[in-house]
Amino acid sequence: MAGHHHHEHEGIALATAAQATLERSGEQWTAMRARIFEALAGFDKPASAYDIADAVSKSEGRRVAANSVYRILDLFVTANLARRVESSNAYIANAHPDCLHDCIFLVCDSCGQTTHLDDDHITRGVRSAAQAAGFSPERPVIEVRGKCAACD
Repeated sequence: MAGHHHHEHEGIALATAAQATLERSGEQWTAMRARIFEALAGFDKPASAYDIADAVSKSEGRRVAANSVYRILDLFVTANLARRVESSNAYIANAHPDCLHDCIFLVCDSCGQTTHLDDDHITRGVRSAAQAAGFSPERPVIEVRGKCAACD
């Protein structure tokens, strides 16, 4: 939010942006990667690899193993197509895969809804504090647990 405005992609535009971003990183957009991304983007809350494997298995009419989904999700996180909610071991599709930021997640303990915020001012402060302590931050992730407005 600090610094610039994001174009939040949805639906087919999100899949197209994800594909372009992955291909720019030198990776291929395979049919299975497309199915995994489509399933991930279809969840309204963070999804586990098992949730995604079940969704793809149902749509494909054949079993898709969770360990295959984990490998693809790891690739998606590395390529900035998805974000990992560490405390839940779950994933959300990144609505702006063409823009790299550190994550701030607001996680509702009641309903599980997770909101992804980008605030470069806060995350720059976290990186600066880590560096001042002699630590080289690679991937700061900030998670705030509590209750969303709907559950409060």
